[in-house]
Amino acid sequence: MRRKIGISTRIVAGMLAIAVVGSLQATGADAVTSQAARAKASYDALNKYFDAGQGLLLEEYPNTQSNPYSYVWPYSQAAIAAENLAGMPGAGRKASEEADRRIAAYAPYWNDTTTPKGYDSYVRPPLGQGGDKFYDDNEWIGLQLIQHYKRTGDRSALARAKEIFALVVHGWDTDPSHPCAGGVYWTQAPWSQDRNTVSNGPGAELGAHLYLLTRDTSYLTWAQRMYDWAQDCFLAPNGLYWDHIDLAGNIEKTQWSYNQGVMLGAGVLLFKATGNRQYLDDAKAVANASLAFYGTDDRLWQQPTRFNSIWFKNLLILDSVLPDARYKATMQAYADRAWNQARDPQTGLYHFVEGPVQLLEQAGITQIQALLAWPRNQYALLA
Repeated sequence: MRRKIGISTRIVAGMLAIAVVGSLQATGADAVTSQAARAKASYDALNKYFDAGQGLLLEEYPNTQSNPYSYVWPYSQAAIAAENLAGMPGAGRKASEEADRRIAAYAPYWNDTTTPKGYDSYVRPPLGQGGDKFYDDNEWIGLQLIQHYKRTGDRSALARAKEIFALVVHGWDTDPSHPCAGGVYWTQAPWSQDRNTVSNGPGAELGAHLYLLTRDTSYLTWAQRMYDWAQDCFLAPNGLYWDHIDLAGNIEKTQWSYNQGVMLGAGVLLFKATGNRQYLDDAKAVANASLAFYGTDDRLWQQPTRFNSIWFKNLLILDSVLPDARYKATMQAYADRAWNQARDPQTGLYHFVEGPVQLLEQAGITQIQALLAWPRNQYALLA
């Protein structure tokens, strides 16, 4: 399965709050240096063990897949990790060049033969057979390109982000007879007609970013439409978001951490775009509800790291507008636990689940570690 999700069999006892207290003992410049060093070590291990040639990466290590390269979703998370490292204070020219290298290696996934253009799920000929387009895959890349543009001023990154947003808009459900009509589909693949929080929340984020950068109101209109649709269809009584709805009206009610992240992040960006305080209140409510939910019964550790990295990043986006020490403290505690319990010190690889190490998980923890080295005054650069 393309998105098989493993739950750790190595969960240990202990409340998140206890870990938070321990993490707060390391403060100041030493703590920042430690996080930057951890991030670099984790990314170096990623490059060493997942190298597949052609600038591309393996899906897992050791690789048991028939494909010689990873799908674009795992690759994008490694590229985002490189971008986060490049944004660390003092990261230097080599880190920036590595982020550029990772962006350049998206090229084999790009499909310009379709209208609209977009990234296929797998590398295209001659390296691979290509694949269906997933709207959320493209949104992650679009958001990374926005962050890259903010850091470097590279206008080609902004132009490609605009192309990706055109694809996302193309994915909007236009059939009024569907239950919860509207929303961006998850994929163009014929085997799924689901519409997801994670294909609409990051779409709203991307649209809001593009509006803030260009002041083109069409981006804001679409961002609000995607956000409102997810609010109407997936916001649960406990203040968190469900996952997706099918065309029969069945709602999958698992509450993944990344769904909470993209929606609270979209709320912050829409507040910045409109000045409407309700969006910020919504974001704060989701942050509070998710901190309470994932801080109970060790639920955060049971979420995939690939999802937690997105939740944490969006908490920092909220922190840039409404500072709250809980966000970074929770993030620090999680990173410390991963370093101490899931990491193999011989290889630098993270074993969150049994079996091969997943590129998605190695990239996710690297993203978290890198952002822990960012000062709050740079959080507004995140996307």
